[in-house]
Amino acid sequence: MKIESERLVFRRYVDTDFPFLHRMAADPEMVKYVGNGETRDKDGALRFLYWVYQGYKEDPKTGLLLLERKSDGEPVGHAGLVPQKVDGTDEWEIGYWVAKDYWSKGYATEAAKALRDYAFDELGKERAVSLIHPDNKASQRVAENCGMKLEKKSLISGRTAYVYAIHKEEWK
Repeated sequence: MKIESERLVFRRYVDTDFPFLHRMAADPEMVKYVGNGETRDKDGALRFLYWVYQGYKEDPKTGLLLLERKSDGEPVGHAGLVPQKVDGTDEWEIGYWVAKDYWSKGYATEAAKALRDYAFDELGKERAVSLIHPDNKASQRVAENCGMKLEKKSLISGRTAYVYAIHKEEWK
């Protein structure tokens, strides 16, 4: 799996990326709209990293990938194509999480568009979704900039989420 965009290289997480992941997961502002909205201590972040690794084993063509800037190799966040169950239906979520120092620089939109194109072009998916907290306006704009439309409100892991979606025939 090789995914790149204009400014980003997508690559699998490795153990040496753990400090970066832990910093994101331990920051209350970073996790406000992610998962259950609670920070993760070192053990929690490690369990998350192992979950990411397990995803690579289950499907080597998908999963959360570290986003590195092409210009200097600096990690700016992660994004990926992840299987989700939404109201009993199997979906493919385009997820993105950019570190606070890199907010408002267009990285999330750039990553999400590259993943959308990868899902449709390379993997032949017919549909992609993004599951977004109702208060996360920035993430909603990213989804809209990728051509997604608000489809419905749903309960995901006990939290309300907006389901933004795009079908392959709406793309390009």
